[in-house]
Amino acid sequence: MLPRSGDVLHVTRAASVQFHRPILFRVIRVLDRPTYDGWLWLEGYELNAAGDAVNRRSIFVQRAGLQQVQAAPQQRPHTVRSARRPGVRMPVRVH
Repeated sequence: MLPRSGDVLHVTRAASVQFHRPILFRVIRVLDRPTYDGWLWLEGYELNAAGDAVNRRSIFVQRAGLQQVQAAPQQRPHTVRSARRPGVRMPVRVH
């Protein structure tokens, strides 16, 4: 699983030995840093039991040890709106 922005993860010792006390973590982004095979740098927020962000962090974890608690909401398709309505002509002034 490759985390994406908005995912909430349960990060435990399975992801890295530094997490002897598991945390909930909301991903902002996967950082583009060189790592060992199967490891990731994640930037995001540590969450408290109520789901509130309490600490912004960058963490170094094994992808295989991450547990997804909540997936990010699906992105809606982007709609492009033009400034003019079709079929309406603007008058041209000739000087």
